[in-house]
Amino acid sequence: MSLMTRVVLRSTPLALAAVALLSAGAAQAKSLVCVWDVAGKTGDVYAGATDYAVAMQKNGADLELKSYVDERVAIEDFRSGQCDAVIATAFRTRPFNSVAATLDSIGSTTIVKNGKVDIDAGYEVVRKVIQVFADPKAGKLMVEGNYEVGGIFPLGAAYPMVRDRKINTVEGLSGKKIAAFDYDKAQGVMIQRIGAQPVSVDVTNIGPKFNNGFVDMVTLPAVAFKPFELSKGIGSQGGIGRLPIVIPTVQVILNKAKFPEGFGEKSRQYWLSQFDRALSIVRTAEKGIPASMWQDLPAESIPKYALMFRESRIEIAKLGFYNKTGLNIIKKARCSVNPSDAECATPREVE
Repeated sequence: MSLMTRVVLRSTPLALAAVALLSAGAAQAKSLVCVWDVAGKTGDVYAGATDYAVAMQKNGADLELKSYVDERVAIEDFRSGQCDAVIATAFRTRPFNSVAATLDSIGSTTIVKNGKVDIDAGYEVVRKVIQVFADPKAGKLMVEGNYEVGGIFPLGAAYPMVRDRKINTVEGLSGKKIAAFDYDKAQGVMIQRIGAQPVSVDVTNIGPKFNNGFVDMVTLPAVAFKPFELSKGIGSQGGIGRLPIVIPTVQVILNKAKFPEGFGEKSRQYWLSQFDRALSIVRTAEKGIPASMWQDLPAESIPKYALMFRESRIEIAKLGFYNKTGLNIIKKARCSVNPSDAECATPREVE
């Protein structure tokens, strides 16, 4: 464009039209969301993200989704700025917000009443914590640097799945090989604490390593049962213990600068409204596992597990892998659901 043309453009109504077009283009720029789902575009996480994109148009954000089956790549693309937001497991999103990711700490949402595991109560703990995090009063906790938590939803209770159902006590795990995600250091700490051997895995190989006998145990939610073909590893000798070691969540992490002011809070409220939908998917997946594969652990071992979980969480927090503020918030939720538990005699999990 020549100097003369630019001068004319500035001095005519055409200039105003050009500015308007440029402004409209900026307003309509799409925000790219990296979405991890082990099943790609056919999975439940991606389906939920699709509905999220439609809902968030009302809040000034035009979202474009990019599907990933490799979670590591999704996180790295987000970290490098290729995506404006990412939807992935809390195990992977921990570096962006440690408070919210602590919801996925070992046994923090496991409720034991009268010597029995109450799985429904555990999900109620998760709901209460997500409600706390979605409250405007917790807004500051949901922001770390340039990153903001834009929502949380449960993947479902992760149960111990073993190739030999005789492995059903803490003592029985000694010397066994247990799968541990190498990017979640807390898992390795707990596994070593009980005298077992952690074996490094990720979502791309955890199924084959279990099915082919490279590990004796994996801890996964029911939604992973079919995609990872875990029935091959469990076979007729193995089993799934009805003891949630953790209730893993998927979390939405936003690059704050890429979204309108106040978007994070609206986004968190949206995902809170989707909690029952997520839980329905979880329950359907659990019902899809053959009844013969489920096993109730010996009643006398349940309190041992609960104590082990609690001691492990505190130790891991002191090592710096769990956020202490997050643990104390979760304890409040746990004690509101199960106030008679002995741990509720003290207000905090860790100082």
